[in-house]
Amino acid sequence: MRVGIASDHRGVRIKEELVSYLEELGYEILDFGPAILESTNYPHYAFLVGEKVASQEVDLGVLICGTGIGMSIAANKVKGVRCAKVDNMREAVLARSHNNANIIALSAELKIKDLKNLARLFLEASYTFEDRHNTRIQMISEYENGN
Repeated sequence: MRVGIASDHRGVRIKEELVSYLEELGYEILDFGPAILESTNYPHYAFLVGEKVASQEVDLGVLICGTGIGMSIAANKVKGVRCAKVDNMREAVLARSHNNANIIALSAELKIKDLKNLARLFLEASYTFEDRHNTRIQMISEYENGN
């Protein structure tokens, strides 16, 4: 599975640790930056990963910023993206299994152990394809497409 990952300046070091961890688990990781600790504008990176996910250049995405909120808001502006801001293990699984989220946004304020678990659980989870979830996702897609 190909996973796109990016952060803002607050998440650079965490991103580096997550990249190593996820590669150890066998994921192909594409790091879309940044590689610097100077202040950056998170929307640039959220849009970039969002576009890679929407175009299916990567299967799923992981975004990291101070709270995860800004990345989530920005990524969700990309057509075809369903980015979930995730704070706990249950949300990581349900984001994929119920909402078919294709990107998660994480807070750089969480412990690295927890961030690794959140990313792993999200990537391991599968969409259930239950009718009730399909209906809701279809409603979102239709609205997004102006139908």
